[in-house]
Amino acid sequence: MEPLQRPTILILGAGAVGLALAGRLCGAARVYAACRPVHADAIRNRGLVMEGVWGSGTVREVVAVTRPDEVLYEPDIVIITAKGTDTRAVCEEYAGVIRGRPTASLQNGIGNEEIIAEYTAAVIGGTVTTNFSIVGPGHVRVASESAPMRFGVWSGDNEALRRLLGIVRAAGIAVEEEPDIRAGKWAKALLNIAVNPICALLRAPVGVAADDGIREVIDGLVRETFAVAAAEGVRLPWATADGYLTHLFGVQVPDFAAVYPSMYYDLQRGRPTEIDLLNGYVARLGERHGIATPHNRCIAALVRYAEAHPGR
Repeated sequence: MEPLQRPTILILGAGAVGLALAGRLCGAARVYAACRPVHADAIRNRGLVMEGVWGSGTVREVVAVTRPDEVLYEPDIVIITAKGTDTRAVCEEYAGVIRGRPTASLQNGIGNEEIIAEYTAAVIGGTVTTNFSIVGPGHVRVASESAPMRFGVWSGDNEALRRLLGIVRAAGIAVEEEPDIRAGKWAKALLNIAVNPICALLRAPVGVAADDGIREVIDGLVRETFAVAAAEGVRLPWATADGYLTHLFGVQVPDFAAVYPSMYYDLQRGRPTEIDLLNGYVARLGERHGIATPHNRCIAALVRYAEAHPGR
């Protein structure tokens, strides 16, 4: 691509995921990354430092911003990578930029796209299973890439999706179209619903899920989630809860046994968690459909208590 033909991408809520994505997309687009001042200052001073499977080195082309008025070029596509707890706040702050522009969510949890759709008609949902982390100010690590990034139309037509897929591919990132993004988001959320709050509350890695007593709790969380998903018309990749539980305990728990989920770190650092976009979301939808969700309601209440009483 010639510089004058390069599309403009604005990444909002750029932490580990957003900054790494910004660094990689610079090969195919002009990229603004809206991030915290500590990262913006470091990037402006010496560039974005990247290490890991997406390449190692310093990327100087990322334009770090902390306010909407610092975005000097109108973006062709907006990508939100903020924590789900910050989705509405980010959309409000950048509402003038988002309105009328295709906006993609590359976030954990369920329900972010519904919020974004209040600000723009063209919404793209996305999932990513790559292992991102912050090393320091303006410094990110991409430790592993488990599967291709996936994007699909949430609302609007396919034109913006095709353009986004083309930009991401041109940047050298493995990406695929997701024909049913609602199902894709629910499928990715299953692991988070099943193990994240338990690990956070027990201060233990994912491997704790293999304990016989814990498995009974997870069984309840998963079965309730499948019932609610079915009521919502979501067709998950696994036909039954039993099918997913076999995959969870046979593949996912062993693969991530030593990993502490992000919710664990949120509670340890006194930050809000995404519980209301996971188990809390399932419980709310269950109430709407008249489906009992005692396991999800209980685990969500416990996490909320832990949020409100840090250090206990």
